[in-house]
Amino acid sequence: MSNEQTIPVNLYLEASPNPNTLKFVANFMLTEDGVSYEFRNPEEAQASPLAAEIFAFPFVEGVFISSNFITVSKNASTEWLDVQAEIKDLITSFLKEKRQVIDPEAIASTQKACADDSESVSKIKTILDEYIRPAVEQDGGAITFHSFEQGVVKVVLQGACSGCPSSTITLKAGIETLLKRMLPEVESVEAING
Repeated sequence: MSNEQTIPVNLYLEASPNPNTLKFVANFMLTEDGVSYEFRNPEEAQASPLAAEIFAFPFVEGVFISSNFITVSKNASTEWLDVQAEIKDLITSFLKEKRQVIDPEAIASTQKACADDSESVSKIKTILDEYIRPAVEQDGGAITFHSFEQGVVKVVLQGACSGCPSSTITLKAGIETLLKRMLPEVESVEAING
């Protein structure tokens, strides 16, 4: 986000299928080019000034930032009703100050060259981006292609999808079924830890 922009900050909350995550949606883009960032601890969060501040709350177990939303994961002993306003206020204040959400060096380190992708890998990535990513982002998460070997597509689930009780069903009944139908070379889909 450019420092010259003057955008009123409107932030609203959305529940996700994972009861320990909550999605905070902004009225403008927070990341460039659809890049997503997941931070699972305060050390990883040093690449994002916003995530680092969110991790100051002792109940926070993860922060995921993508397009126009932030998904925060909390521990099971904390109730959202007790803490959601405090997190929303922090994020709103941070964005109103037009502070940098992601360190540009973190952006550069996550960009990967795709020139060497096989035709199958390119097709898998396209299907994930066009058909699956929008639905997963709607629930406060993300899916990232990891690899494709011997008929097995491996993906990384992030944000609300990481640890969600319904992620296995979504993975097998939704994603695997779609990929197998569109690409006969796909035999199964597995989630791996990022």
